Amino acid sequence: MSGEEPGKHVGPALPGTGEESGSSTEQRGILSSGAVMAAGTVVSRLSGYVRSVLLVAALGSALHADIFNIANTIPNMLYILLAGGVINAVLVPQLVRAMKLDEDGGDAYTNRIITLAGLFLLLVTVLLVIAAPLVMRVLLSSSYDLPELAAQRQSAITFARFCLPQVFFYGMFVLVGQILNARGRFGPMMWAPIANNVISVLVLVSYLVIFGKAQDICANPDLVVADHNQVLGPFSLGQEALLGLGSTLGIAVQFLILVPYLRAAGFRFHPRFDFRGTGLSHTLRLGVWTVLFVIVNQIAYTVVVRLASGGTAGVIGADCAAAGSATGYTVYSSAYLLVMVPHAIVTVSLSTAILPRLSASAADADLPGLAATLSATLRTTLALVLPFALVLPVVAVEISQLVWGYGANAGSSGNFAPSLALFTPGLLFFTVHYLMLRGFYALERTRTVFWIQCAVSATNIALAFAFVRGASAHDTSPALVLAYGGSYLVGATVSYLLLRRVLGGLQTSDTVRFLVRMVLAAGVATAISFALATGLRSWFDGQSRGSSVVIAVLVIGLDGLVFVVLARLLRIQEVSEVVGLVTSRLPAGVTRRLPGRAGRPPSGSRKH
Repeated sequence: MSGEEPGKHVGPALPGTGEESGSSTEQRGILSSGAVMAAGTVVSRLSGYVRSVLLVAALGSALHADIFNIANTIPNMLYILLAGGVINAVLVPQLVRAMKLDEDGGDAYTNRIITLAGLFLLLVTVLLVIAAPLVMRVLLSSSYDLPELAAQRQSAITFARFCLPQVFFYGMFVLVGQILNARGRFGPMMWAPIANNVISVLVLVSYLVIFGKAQDICANPDLVVADHNQVLGPFSLGQEALLGLGSTLGIAVQFLILVPYLRAAGFRFHPRFDFRGTGLSHTLRLGVWTVLFVIVNQIAYTVVVRLASGGTAGVIGADCAAAGSATGYTVYSSAYLLVMVPHAIVTVSLSTAILPRLSASAADADLPGLAATLSATLRTTLALVLPFALVLPVVAVEISQLVWGYGANAGSSGNFAPSLALFTPGLLFFTVHYLMLRGFYALERTRTVFWIQCAVSATNIALAFAFVRGASAHDTSPALVLAYGGSYLVGATVSYLLLRRVLGGLQTSDTVRFLVRMVLAAGVATAISFALATGLRSWFDGQSRGSSVVIAVLVIGLDGLVFVVLARLLRIQEVSEVVGLVTSRLPAGVTRRLPGRAGRPPSGSRKH
């Protein structure tokens, strides 16, 4: 619950209602709640990128890396397919209602949910471990059926068996985390993944010490494709056990860390098996459409993974240049992970903070309040995501070298740059789509969400097949990235228009005016930064790690400074609020010198 009185307007002020002062206070409250989660996400992401750097440094980004990364992504895919959508999107509104309406504050309902979910996840995990060969057959390209790749295929199956127990721990982690979120404890779920990343880093450091980095077969002609620990080869059983079981241990610890916080939040778990006549049927009915939504989404992702696996597997027998430049799942997923930093830090944090408020507005039939909260959050999110999306392509080459240019991948970091740059339009479209779906979930319009996702997934599959068919091995990942962007352009457009019709408006005129000013400010900042990047590259006359650091820091720093100044001049209130939240935590002397420092809103700016 958000703490507002029943029937009171929840969310940013509506024009002409006289609620502007309360609205600003509430939006600052959303930003503050989001900041707590964002802080945890920032630290988690930073530790996650240490893991990503070590993983590519140890395994490279070719076939050898794809074998492990595809197997290790299966638990997350299957968890999302089997339970993730229901836990993330359906249970939060139901938990809020149970806490608000049940005499025991929702404790009995929560105990039943944990019991039922735990039993379901345990059963499914056991079945998946047994069926690992069938699971891998679905996800791996037909190239893996070649006799030359028999050892690589077996490595992938062994990895899957070691990693699939993560399905249980992923499911329980998100379930317990959402229970804590519903009780106003947002921090633990955002901070717990740090423990997983720390364990993963220790596992990868141990791997490098024991086995060393994967060797480039082109630089070492004595190696053959069947050799362990080379960029096209399979893994030994010891390598598989260390990486696979180490990954599962990290996810298990990530879940177990949350358990003590349940008691601190005033909840005591007691298994309950009296599932009939307790309201779970309503949750499960809502969950049907969400499960269908997730199935459609994961079908599309399965196609993407299978097509991506062919990018690196298809070069077996090719010359060294072709093998070294091939891109597949490792490049695609690593670029996706990096470009989604703003989504993880900003969008997820803010949407998690507002979801109880959206649910409360929906329960009170306060559609204008729901629309106002959601549209204001969309503008605040885009105020942070849009500048990032425009400047990242400018420094994609430098960022790729700094993040992935080490160890086994030292000579292949440039393979990541095209995918990194091309992902940014998709990031913007996905941000809009994601936030609009939060509105549908608060209204329990899960059937509508399903049909929207059908359009998104069908577009993704069609474009992926079309683009990859005409792509070289080097262009496999960029082709899949373009398909991703096209699919979420459809998703953002359809979801926004439908939700606006359902709610009777989404403050579209305010958002359009905001976007015009944002594109002007961020576009000018990016143009200036591009000119600086071009000049610096000419001046350095060659790429090195040192030059990449200088170019990336100066370009991003200049872009941010110019954007904040222009946003201030253009009176973009959403930017001022975010800058104000940041500067409120800085010493007073530093705050006075910042151009975008926000106190009260600039005179003449429109309040939303």
